[in-house]
Amino acid sequence: MTDDARISLLIVDDHPVVRDGLRGMFASAPGFTVVGEAANGVEAVERAGALDPDVILMDLRMPGGGGVDAIAELTRRRCRARVLVLTTYDTDSDTLPAIEAGATGYLLKDAPREDLFTAVRAAAEGRTVLSPAIASRLVSAVRAPAPAESLSAREREVLVLVAKGTSNREIARELFISEATVKTHLTHVYAKLGVKDRAAAVATAYERGILG
Repeated sequence: MTDDARISLLIVDDHPVVRDGLRGMFASAPGFTVVGEAANGVEAVERAGALDPDVILMDLRMPGGGGVDAIAELTRRRCRARVLVLTTYDTDSDTLPAIEAGATGYLLKDAPREDLFTAVRAAAEGRTVLSPAIASRLVSAVRAPAPAESLSAREREVLVLVAKGTSNREIARELFISEATVKTHLTHVYAKLGVKDRAAAVATAYERGILG
């Protein structure tokens, strides 16, 4: 595999041992290359601009600049990189703000290495990644359930496939509709759920009991 075919990674964590471990893990697996590291969110934004990685592995709670603020700033700057949160925290106060800020996915640090590799590949393709533990947290965090009737049957079908990490092209093929129609359905879903992207739509749908 050539370097051009590799997924480039920026690792963001305030613990050097964690960064070293992740670097070694990805170095031992084909298809990945770690292009840089950062110890906090402020450094992450700077390094992302300079290195242009495909995926950023982002911790959340870091001295000198947290992950959520960094994700929001990367989103504001329209950074190309997909942000995959990798943290030990799975509380509502951590999960939802990160996803709402623009994270493509959310994993816990106890995830098996193969799951992490799979998640990074999915994130690089722009697919939503939520660990089972996080999905369970979102389901249990239901506060103000919204009736599923607020989405049409077709919109729910599209959202279910999005939650499975299915791309727009794959959704179009499975439902026998055009990609443009898929995008139209997603636009309606975002508007009805009050969100701006796929990850937030899935998180909100779990939270309100529409999915699950």
